[in-house]
Amino acid sequence: MESKELIDQIAARIERSSADTEKLLEGFVATLKERCSALDCIAVPGFGTFEAKKKSERVTVNPASGKKMLVPPKIALTFKASALLKSKLR
Repeated sequence: MESKELIDQIAARIERSSADTEKLLEGFVATLKERCSALDCIAVPGFGTFEAKKKSERVTVNPASGKKMLVPPKIALTFKASALLKSKLR
């Protein structure tokens, strides 16, 4: 599914225009990025929880050359579906 199709389907469900729905999704994604970069947990009732986990920097060794490299820290976003969403999908 492409983003345009997703926006059109959501717009039809919430009975808003595609432009309004696109702005709402952009706002949601911006908020998600902002809060997750601060390592906060975001709970959406009836949908699930977005949780950010920070992986610290580490040293890895390239198996081919034997050269050591420093891998920078990164933030990984995980999603846990709520019980209500799981029951709806079954």
